[in-house]
Amino acid sequence: MFIEICKSKIAHGFITEAELFYEGSITVDKSLLEAVDILPGEKVDVLNVNNGNRFTTYVIPGKAGSGTICLNGPAARLGLVGDQVIILSFALMEPEEAKKYKTKIIHLDENNKIKNNQFSVRVSDEK
Repeated sequence: MFIEICKSKIAHGFITEAELFYEGSITVDKSLLEAVDILPGEKVDVLNVNNGNRFTTYVIPGKAGSGTICLNGPAARLGLVGDQVIILSFALMEPEEAKKYKTKIIHLDENNKIKNNQFSVRVSDEK
C-alpha cells in the first residue's frame, strides 16, 4: 500500500504575475524549484493565503533568480499579483519510507528569495 506524503513546500511566496491567456499552469523561478526538488511538469497544489483558494496544476520553470511566481491560464483568476501563496508537491510512498522522509521546505522573503537555508523536516515535526 502507498500513502501520499508532502514531498516539497515553497512557503510564503508572492504572486508576481498573472497571465490569463496562457494554456495553464504556474511558472516558478527555476532556482526555487531546484531548492525543493520540484521537477518541470510536476503536479503541485497552490494555496492562496489571501483568498483561501486552493488549486492543482503543474509547474513550468521560470528564469533562475528572477523570483517569478506566475499564475497562468484559468489559475490567473484565483489570485492577484501580491497575494501570498504556498506551493506543495506530494509523492507516493510506502508507510515505512514515509515515516523517515523529510519534506524539503523553503521560506521566501517579500522578493521571493530564499530567506533561510533549505531545510528538511518530517511533516509531523513542522510547526
